[in-house]
Amino acid sequence: MSNELLFIVQTLIGLTMVLIAFKMGRNWLYGLIAAFIILANIFVTKRFQLFGLEATGGNVVYGAIFLITDLISEYYGKSSAKKAVLIGFGAVMIYLIMSQIILLYAPSEGDVGGQALHTIFSFAPSIVVASLIAYFASQLHDVWAFHFWKHFFKGKHLWARNNFSTLVSQALDSITFSILAFFVLPKWFNTPDFLLPKDVIIQIIITTYLLKVFVAAIDTPFIYLSRRFKPSDLPEIPVD
Repeated sequence: MSNELLFIVQTLIGLTMVLIAFKMGRNWLYGLIAAFIILANIFVTKRFQLFGLEATGGNVVYGAIFLITDLISEYYGKSSAKKAVLIGFGAVMIYLIMSQIILLYAPSEGDVGGQALHTIFSFAPSIVVASLIAYFASQLHDVWAFHFWKHFFKGKHLWARNNFSTLVSQALDSITFSILAFFVLPKWFNTPDFLLPKDVIIQIIITTYLLKVFVAAIDTPFIYLSRRFKPSDLPEIPVD
């Protein structure tokens, strides 16, 4: 199976998971955003070609996070969406702290699993710090923009607020993360393996953004399907 087909299949699976979590209730969405943001920080350590351009594994699940915050914004209000952003932020902090502590343990002889963990988690500081900054900025903007467009269109055109908020937010995320993770922070954290040439970084920014736009287009039917999967804990009127 080609990388492109794998990406489409995994994206659809991720978005379906979001819809199932939405049906289960708000707390399931909170849990899923924490799981996805941690997976994105692990997956981003893998680079591969998609549609002839350089991409990272974080793209596979990160786009679904925007659908989660949009669903929470739409059905539970701005305060709940901001809480979801903070939960994701906290999950990444836990991942960063615990992943660095586990590397301090003296390994047993022939510990192959420990070597694999070291390969992944040794990149964690630069990747996670870049992810935290980009995630926090882009997600808070996404929540703000979603409600801005919701008021602008007077509650109509769900597709517009879903896509308009996401397009700008994901551009902010892609640019911020790529520059910090692959140019600025590898120098600070002494992780030269993640220090990439400028032309590769630009290609990753472009590819990452285009893939996220692609995911945003795919998730539009899912946010309309959410109207048929309303959970039992849904308030009649959001508090804000």
